[in-house]
Amino acid sequence: MYEIWLALNIVWELALANSGLAIGYAVIVVALALIASRAGGRAWRRGLPAAVLAGLVVAIAAFALVPSLSASSFAELRYWVDWANLAAIAAGFGAAGALLVWPLAAIIRGPR
Repeated sequence: MYEIWLALNIVWELALANSGLAIGYAVIVVALALIASRAGGRAWRRGLPAAVLAGLVVAIAAFALVPSLSASSFAELRYWVDWANLAAIAAGFGAAGALLVWPLAAIIRGPR
């Protein structure tokens, strides 16, 4: 349980340290969503498959790249919490990628 609490504290501190990036990302996603809201519900539905695919690609790439980008390796992942943290980080990157692509895909597909 301590390892999970420690991981949550690390995520919180990283979010605070990178709050400018997080706020900038949120502003971009909200702006794109507002622009895409003009396209209507059908465009959002047509854009969802592209967003899911992009999210999966980003998550797989993040799962493969995060250990080396953090000066670590897969050999260092010896405990289940390490693997769970890596999977959660990859899922978070995948969700962020899908959330960014979804309004873009809705804008591109537009109302028909």
